[in-house]
Formats: sequence, structure tokens, C-alpha cells
Amino acid sequence: MYNFEFERPSTVEDAVRALAGDEAQALGGGQTLIPTLKQRLAMPSKLVSLTGIDSIRGVCVADDGAVCVGGATTHATVAREAAAAYPALAALAGQIGDPAVRNRGTIGGSLANNDPSACYPAAALGSGATIVTNAREIAADDYFQGMFETALEEGEIITEVRFPVPQAASYQKFDQPASRFALVGVFVARFAEGVRVAVTGASAEGVFRWHEAEAALAKNFAADALKGLSLSADGMIGDMHGTPEYRAHLAGVLAARAVAAA
Repeated sequence: MYNFEFERPSTVEDAVRALAGDEAQALGGGQTLIPTLKQRLAMPSKLVSLTGIDSIRGVCVADDGAVCVGGATTHATVAREAAAAYPALAALAGQIGDPAVRNRGTIGGSLANNDPSACYPAAALGSGATIVTNAREIAADDYFQGMFETALEEGEIITEVRFPVPQAASYQKFDQPASRFALVGVFVARFAEGVRVAVTGASAEGVFRWHEAEAALAKNFAADALKGLSLSADGMIGDMHGTPEYRAHLAGVLAARAVAAA
């Protein structure tokens, strides 16, 4: 590691002010940032911890039925407190990493980092969630902009994520055994107005919606509706864990499993 300043504000306003300085970076649970600092892949001069801001922690249900998760809420808390209102979201949170990661990592940190193999992006995009920051509200369809890229501006903090609750939903994940990241993960959600299918872990561009599958499932919400559909391997991740063709095939398998489970 190296020397840097550290601040732990107690309000969003104080955090925004602290982040206004040169080379300051927000710190959520640190599950991605701390290893990055150790490898000197990032060297901010100041870390601003968001873990002391009580107003952006916890899970609640809004008047319109949406499940609202504070940006500094840990995965373990989501798994526990969202179980009754949104079981598929809670189940997804319970599959992230191991107990140590789930008790430190936060939903805001995960979405801000937008790792192409992270689980929460699939839940947000598959649910049609709204990412709320200290400055504005961003629809999930507009938020994810490529590998590790989001619509967030410098110094912008995720304060809440609002998840509309679907009629039925499921997340199916084939994880990489060592990291527990998704080799491929598929989140399927059926709403009265249609179906959303979000795929993570497969594409080099990050999470994406599988529109062809959504159209088929809107007509017939059954695993058989996906027979004959396939994703192109173009642009898929290829590494020691699987070829692009393997990931494209696996996405189809997991989508069918998600529909059956939902």
C-alpha cells in the first residue's frame, strides 16, 4: 500500500464535499478498490468512506411497492432484509462471493464499479431499477455503458437503488469457483407489461439485455419458448474459464433455468 488521506463522513453532503478534492475516491465495502490499491492499479490521494452514512443503509418497501436499497447496504443485509419483498433479489445477494465479501461489499460499490461479471448489474437491469444518486435518478437502461463504465459523473454517489418488484423472477448463475463471480449469470423478470432478461459475465461490454428472449417470453413465459434461440458469440468474453461460444451457449441454458425457477 501507500500513504493516502482517509475520511469517513456521516452525511451525503459531507461526502460530496470530500470527493470534490483532487484525486479523491469513494470507498464502499472495498472489495474491489482495496485489492486495486494494493496492486497500484489506482492511487487516489484520498479515500472517502461511505460506510458511516446511516441514511444510505438498509432496505425498505416504498408506497408503490418498490424495494429500495440504500447504496451503502451490504450484500448480506440485502439477502436478509429483501427476502420477503423481493426473493429473487435476496437470493442473488446471497450468492455473491463468500460470507466475508457479503458482510463488507455494498450494492452501491458493485454498481459503481460495474464489473462485467458482477451479479447486481443483472438484477438492476433485469428489474428495470432506478439508480438514485445525490444529484439525480438514472434508469438502469441508461446507467450501464460498457465494461467498468457507467453514467456516474465525478463525485456522484449512489444513495439508493429502487427495484420494481415483478410478478415472477429468478437469477441463475454459473460461478467461477475461486472468485464466485459469474462466469455467466441470467436474471429473468416478468412484469405485467413484459419480460426483461439481463445477462452478466458473458459479454466484454458488460451486462446487457437479451431482447430476442424477452420477446419470446412475453408471448409464452415458459422455458420451451427459448428453444431455437441463441446468442452470438461475437463480443463474448473468452478466457481460461470458457470460450466465447461456451458463454453464449451457457447464457441460453441459464435463461431457461431462470424461467423454470421463476
